[in-house]
Amino acid sequence: MLTKEQENKILLKLGKRVREIREEKGITQYNLATDSEISKNQVGRIERGEYKVSVISLIKIAKALDYDFRDFFKYL
Repeated sequence: MLTKEQENKILLKLGKRVREIREEKGITQYNLATDSEISKNQVGRIERGEYKVSVISLIKIAKALDYDFRDFFKYL
């Protein structure tokens, strides 16, 4: 079982990685939101580690970024 602190660290690392990839590819939050069919507010919350993103949403984000979603887990 994960502690709340461990969960928060994972969410922060995941969000940071999403932001890094998005910025490397020159994609705005708005465009990522549109391409992944997720609200812009939700994308922002994911990037800040404030949202427990579902696997489906993570797959959508990865596809929009042309990124293998499994690689997100290498950074956790």
